Formats: sequence, structure tokens, C-alpha cells
Amino acid sequence: MPRRWAVWTLPVPVLAVILAVELAAVGTLAFSIPRDIALLPLNWVLVTLVLAAAGVLSTEASLGVERMRHRSDETPHIDLSSVWTFAAAALLPGAAASVVVIGIYGHLYARVWRGGIPPHRAIYSTATVVLAVQAASAVTGLVERAALFQSLLGLVAVVLALLAYAAVNMVLVVAVIVLSGPNRDLATFLHVLTRGDEAVLEFATLSMGALAAGAMSALGPAYAVLVLPPLIVLHRTVLVRQLEEAASVDGKTGLLNAAAWHVRAVRALRRAERTDGRVGLLVLDLDHFKLVNDRYGHLVGDHVLAAVAAAVRDEVRDDDLVGRFGGEEFVVLLPSTDADEGRIAAVAVAERIRRRVAEIRVEVPDTHASVVVDNLTVSIGGASFPADAADLGQLLEVADTAMYAAKRAGRNTVRMGLHAVPSGAVRPAPRHHP
Repeated sequence: MPRRWAVWTLPVPVLAVILAVELAAVGTLAFSIPRDIALLPLNWVLVTLVLAAAGVLSTEASLGVERMRHRSDETPHIDLSSVWTFAAAALLPGAAASVVVIGIYGHLYARVWRGGIPPHRAIYSTATVVLAVQAASAVTGLVERAALFQSLLGLVAVVLALLAYAAVNMVLVVAVIVLSGPNRDLATFLHVLTRGDEAVLEFATLSMGALAAGAMSALGPAYAVLVLPPLIVLHRTVLVRQLEEAASVDGKTGLLNAAAWHVRAVRALRRAERTDGRVGLLVLDLDHFKLVNDRYGHLVGDHVLAAVAAAVRDEVRDDDLVGRFGGEEFVVLLPSTDADEGRIAAVAVAERIRRRVAEIRVEVPDTHASVVVDNLTVSIGGASFPADAADLGQLLEVADTAMYAAKRAGRNTVRMGLHAVPSGAVRPAPRHHP
């Protein structure tokens, strides 16, 4: 029954964006089909069929890899079929390029996504790419297509089309991701939009699409087959990177998991030993988090953990190590703190995190009404190297003991070192940013 479809359980802002994008995709198709069909020569029909077939063949050749990518990471990831869809945008008018998109994504859903993601997500992904190819095709259409890959003006048009494709597709996908999460602000949107690995991979696949289009334009559609071997290799390379990331990242918070954090923390401590450096370590535990799970459920609890993780990450430097140790406990390693004031710097970071957590307000959309969780607090214990301990295990033990001292002191406070010195006994330090 339509009323039972999962799409209707989405938050209203997400549902509004999805419906608007899908209507826009249908509208552009309805506008472009009558215009482009009348101008569609026979060779464009051949290019359309070749690109759609190449996309299907590419998926079939990497079927096991694509399925494994989806099993290892449920979050959206860059789809390498953009090689073929951008080639379509460069070589074909918008309507024909959209046919290539629908064919490739229909096959992707049937062979890879079905049973793993709901239909509304597949339809939305298809709609965003339809709009992306329509935008890119409009740009390349400003130059005579026969001269597109034979002049400087054509090169400029291809580059602008590539940017238009990436902008439309990435902005629409990221907008839904951000609206579905706990932090719906511009800073979060820009952070997700500009994530390095995904942006680089997107531009790499689009560049391959431009090269494929150039080869097909100059040498004939059959040369699309030469793109398949490097694309299959890229599929496998991306899978390896994705599996490595999945093995080191906590799925609920995006922070390092305990094992990965420990490995990197040991390395950082060894560097500090070699350079006579100082290291601070913080152990954080959310106060009364069990009450959140008991009252609102674990789904809301997961949103709270993600919001706290983002707050902690924002209050430290990029090279500080932030991890989740399980449950509601987090750990932060602060390498290369000032030799004379290492403890003071660690306390300053801990106090900023404590205040930031107290300001968190997590709004989780529900089918009936939004659930708002606030009044969160965190107890923090800290230790410093080499003053409190000589190795990571001892540092963790000292910091953990200090954290329980903070709990006994009434929670929502910071305690440091072997003797759990109250944070108020240490003068504040400047903000811990580069």
C-alpha cells in the first residue's frame, strides 16, 4: 500500500526535498524530450545505446565488488557509473543522456541495490543524476558538439559541464544527508560537501567520463570498451579504501573505533617519546546516558552519540585523535601540547568540550512529533605524558580513574591526573586550535 511506503516516514524537510527534486527531474525530461527527439540523428541513437550498454556491462563486470561496497558501507557513496553518465552528457542532448541514466540506474537497482536500499532512495539518486546530466548537457550544447573535443573553447565547455554535473549531483545528495542527520546547519552541509576523498573520486570518475567521450567522438562509439579495464581496477581500489575505512571507523559516530584509535595513539606516543614531547589524554563519559536510551529508545540514543561526537571533534585540532571506546565513552589524544603547560592545555580542551556538550540540543524527527534531547552533561578525566604515566595503558588507567572521580564529584565536571585535581584549580588556557 502506498501509505505504508518507507518514504512517508521520512522527516518533512527530507520528504520535501526528495519530492521537489523528483518533480524537477520529470519536468526537465518533459521539456527536453519533444525538443531533442526532433533533432536526434541516427548516430546519437547509436551512442545512447552504446553508453547504456557500457554502463550495464561495467556494473556486471564489477558486480561482486559493488555488492560488497554496499554491504560494507550502508551510507551513500560515489557511484562510478558517472563515467558513463557524464560521457552521455558530453555527447548527447539532455533527453538522450537521461535515457542513459535511467537505463544504467535501473540496472543498478535490479542487480545491486534491490533489497539493500529502499526504492525511494534509488529513485532519488536517479533523479539527481538526471538533473546533473541535463545541466551538463546544456553547457556542452553551447558549443558545436562536433568541435567539442577539438578546440580550446570546447575544452572550457567540457570543464564547465563537469563542474555543473558535480555541483548539481553532490549538492542534492548532501542536502538530503544533512537534513536526515541531527545537525542541519550550513557548517555541517559544507563539511559533508567538501569531504576530500569523495570529492576527489567524483572528479576522477567525471574526468574519465570526459576522456571516454573524447575517444568516442574522435574514434567512434566502439572505443568505449577501452574504458572498462581501468574502471574495473578503480572499482576494486575504491573497495579496498572503503573496507579499510570501515574497519577503523565507528559506525554510529564516524570517529575512530577503539582498535584503530589505540594503534594510532601508540604511534603518537612513540613520536612524543622520540622528540621529548608532551601528550594529553582525555576520557569522556556521558552522564545518565542510559536514561536517554530507556526513555526515547536506542535510535534517539544513536543520534545523541553522533551529536556529541561531532561536538568533541569540533573542539579539537585536526591532528588530535578522537575515538569511541564503546557505549557512551569517548577518548581524545592531544599530541604535542606545550612542554611546560601540557596539563593546562588539556584541561582547557576538556572544559570547552564539557561546556559544548551542555549546549547540545538534539532534535530527532519522528512520525508523529519531534523528540528533543537536551540538558546533556559529560564527566571528563584526563592524564598527561610523561607526568602521569609512561605508556598508553597507564595513561588510560589514570584518565579513567580521574573520570570516575569526576562522576563522584557530581558529574558535569573535569578531573585531571594521578590525584584527580579539580579543573578549577588550574588556570584557563587559550583555545586549543592551530
